Amino acid sequence: MNKAAIYHRPESEYAFLYTKDELRLRLRTALDDIEKVEVIYGDPYEWLGGVWKSKCAEMKKTLATDTHQYWTSSVNAPYNRLNYGFILTDTAGVQIFYGDQGVEDVVATSETESSGLMGSKNYFKMPYFQEIDRFKPVEWVKETVWYQIFPERFANGESANDNENTKQWNPDDHPEREDFYGGDLRGIIDHLDYLEELGINGLYLCPIFEAPSNHKYDTMDYKKIDRHFGTDKDFKELVEKAHARGIRVMLDAVFNHIGDKSPQWQDVVQNGKNSKYVDWFHIHEFPVGYKPLDEHNDDSTYETFAFTHRMPKLNTANPEVQRYLLDIATYWIREFDIDAWRLDVANEVDHHFWKLFKTACEKEKEDFYIVGEIWTSAQSWLNGDEFTAVMNYAFTGAIVDYFAKGKITLEKMVSNLNTQLMLNRDQTNQMMFNLLDSHDAPRVLTLAKEDKDVLKQMFAFLFLQCGTPDIYYGTEVGMIGEDDPDNRKPMEWREEKQDVDLFAFFKKLIAFRKENSQLLSEGELHWSVVDEEKGIIQLIRTLGESKMIGTFNTGEEVVKGEFGEIILTNLAAHVDSKVEIAPKGFVLSVS
Repeated sequence: MNKAAIYHRPESEYAFLYTKDELRLRLRTALDDIEKVEVIYGDPYEWLGGVWKSKCAEMKKTLATDTHQYWTSSVNAPYNRLNYGFILTDTAGVQIFYGDQGVEDVVATSETESSGLMGSKNYFKMPYFQEIDRFKPVEWVKETVWYQIFPERFANGESANDNENTKQWNPDDHPEREDFYGGDLRGIIDHLDYLEELGINGLYLCPIFEAPSNHKYDTMDYKKIDRHFGTDKDFKELVEKAHARGIRVMLDAVFNHIGDKSPQWQDVVQNGKNSKYVDWFHIHEFPVGYKPLDEHNDDSTYETFAFTHRMPKLNTANPEVQRYLLDIATYWIREFDIDAWRLDVANEVDHHFWKLFKTACEKEKEDFYIVGEIWTSAQSWLNGDEFTAVMNYAFTGAIVDYFAKGKITLEKMVSNLNTQLMLNRDQTNQMMFNLLDSHDAPRVLTLAKEDKDVLKQMFAFLFLQCGTPDIYYGTEVGMIGEDDPDNRKPMEWREEKQDVDLFAFFKKLIAFRKENSQLLSEGELHWSVVDEEKGIIQLIRTLGESKMIGTFNTGEEVVKGEFGEIILTNLAAHVDSKVEIAPKGFVLSVS
């Protein structure tokens, strides 16, 4: 028995309240090492005849990685408190007990030692089911399919507000980093019917606040909409018309840093140590300044985002900065009724501030959604008191690396996905923001070598995962683009250049996701077939009596089988339930 691989941690993703009454437990063991796991549990104060009253339940073997096996169980406690431990039996029949004191031999204690198996002091403890501490999902997110818009490149609805250097709208261009094309809020409003037809019900906008750049992450004034995008009236109209169509609206902001053209930073530049904003930043010497290191990096006398002098880092531990930013966060909820914040460079801001941020936002709107931009594992931010979710780049990497790049094996992709799922509570996974590309990454069709069948496979696979899926503007009509800034081309509105077949596919896929949102968000995940040699992967999602099967052929030969009632497919020719899945094809079915 590999005892070193056994792991559990109380009050974490290994032991968490799923509902106010249900405690979900996980245990990790070495792969192919343990035959059976039982959880022993009971109220710490409940005794009968001097013996501790406990129950025993067998745990379910669930997801596995390339090194570990995970086990799960759900238990209830009539008095909202619990002691629990685990009995593990390995493949040779050897048994051990695993509890708060680690691994021990299984023994029955005497009456003088808290009678019962192992003695009650050896168990893990859930002291009380604290509902206020439970991670609570935002229910509407489970039914949401997002559409990300880079506002400067989606549509030019009002040429009168164009920047003086605005270029002619041309989706065939390869934009330079400083180019402007005139996209604005009116352009988004004008195309809400298009978005409604596509079926999306979540709109994620990159920053719209006043800033000199086209991306607007170098904010000058968080309470002003950039004049080249429109006015407060325009944005209020956008939110109201989106809401009327059942579309939620998420704004993007960066509170890690501010633009160097902001009045606060300019006051520091002009007044140095005497500036009233001097403690708003992390300044090492005066006067503030910088020296260019190369084309993209600077050596500054103050801390910045990356090495960019144009983005001085804010001191979010300063109460004045906190009040300033929290006022901004609540202003856009209170005055414009936005539904969510996406937070740029979220992991470089202190946890204390994000706790204040969540409390302030939820005071304005109880079911508010908060997404942090964190590219790695993010457990510290996902305990229920900071973010609702993060951008799930771990899923992005696994799916892209297998389907598009062929960099990893099928089994490694599944292992990577399962690893990420086991880092978070179940309800946290339901909130994760799942994406395949964005303004920060090459367009996924380019990564797929412009093979639209592979693109369809990837999105169908993504839409079967728990979490809320996202589509980057233009992907649905076949737009391509390398890394930033080439991934930010003007939206393709020329009908003769749009891929209508691809649009129809996305429309069906989105409808499928929305119609099965509860199953695909909350359903249990099983990997039924992972055949490395044939390139076949099949996953099953179950919830009660509902069952969904996704079968993907990434190999080079036709796959034949019976898959139940077909819901959605891209390359299958089928009669009744008998199906042939061509290479780069998939079938989504119920049985």
